[in-house]
Amino acid sequence: MSISGEVPGEGSDGEEVFINEEDIIQEIPIDEEDLPDQDDDDEEEDDDGMDGVDDSAYAFHGHTDEVFAAACSPIDASLVVSGGKDDKGFLWRIGSDVDVQELTGHEDTVCTVAFSSDGKLVACGSMDGQINVWNTATQTLQGTLEGSSGSGFEWLKWHPRGHLIIAGSEDCNVWMWNADHNAFLNTFAGHSSTVTCGDFTPDGKVICSGSDDASLRIWDPKSAQSRHVVRGHGYHTQGLTCLAITSDSQSIVSGSMDSSVHIVNINTGQVVGSLVGHTNSVECIGISSRYNWVATGSIDKTLIIWDLAHQSIRSTCEHDEGVTCLAWLGSSRYVASGCIDGVVRIWDSLSGELARTFSGHRDVVQSLTVSADGNSIVSASSDRTARVFDISMFK
Repeated sequence: MSISGEVPGEGSDGEEVFINEEDIIQEIPIDEEDLPDQDDDDEEEDDDGMDGVDDSAYAFHGHTDEVFAAACSPIDASLVVSGGKDDKGFLWRIGSDVDVQELTGHEDTVCTVAFSSDGKLVACGSMDGQINVWNTATQTLQGTLEGSSGSGFEWLKWHPRGHLIIAGSEDCNVWMWNADHNAFLNTFAGHSSTVTCGDFTPDGKVICSGSDDASLRIWDPKSAQSRHVVRGHGYHTQGLTCLAITSDSQSIVSGSMDSSVHIVNINTGQVVGSLVGHTNSVECIGISSRYNWVATGSIDKTLIIWDLAHQSIRSTCEHDEGVTCLAWLGSSRYVASGCIDGVVRIWDSLSGELARTFSGHRDVVQSLTVSADGNSIVSASSDRTARVFDISMFK
């Protein structure tokens, strides 16, 4: 028996070379799954985005798996924290490949990260049910805050003026700690499913949380009792995905998998309005710090800018794929959207026009955060990178 095949460089051009059976020393079976994938090779060789263009000013490559979260320091314009599926967080500086601190200690995905309001501490929350708190000056672990064993944290938030942390868990509870003393303070119990979103009000006096159980709860931080439970007729029919609170601490805007957006009065717990326009799950909500406008992004491929006072649509911004995250650019009229297609887009909320597109990612944009000086926007992506884009022209 003989095996034939073209071997480049052997014999004349294209000549068939025959291998005799007695010349075979050993046959080694090859599993096709073990062979390198051509797409992987292309990804390693080509660092550009899906469209072959990279508009980023800097790319962070520390993660070895999907990057789910990123946050910029409120004090230091170059300092960023990111967390990913590789069970790690990283503290890194825009433009520097040297000044990088790996934030270890987790045994599952780091899905939520945040700086304290004074920038002195940074927290990484994980699906392993723990939150690690780090000192940003010394880059050392200050403490580990623990929730229910085996129940991951979906999100975490810092108090607007202190070192208190709240976090929403798969165990149906909101947890609260004092990060300065690594002390557990309270659990807020009442939801019947995963707590998917939440925050302190800007005045720090109330806690709001939304759940997969399709309810919103408004809590007293000191007593851990529900002041109001919002659910049922006139509210969401499926799980809440996101919420935002107005700067006067008077209203909550919540979004749901059922495509609805509702406005709730915090003092009364009453639904006072509905923003009707989306046709699929609402993934993100952001309120402008300058205008009385709210932006909502949905899997239905739209970002909608709403006039909150009139509860009406100002403009609808069309995308090629679903919108996963958004961020207002400081107090400017511009809002950024992150998309399943890997593109970051900047929109003029006054006109609804697309002002700029930023390419560079090769997969879904999972998170957006703006630097303290307003010059950079950082995007975290499933392509294992975080990228920095120059937005100084949009101040």
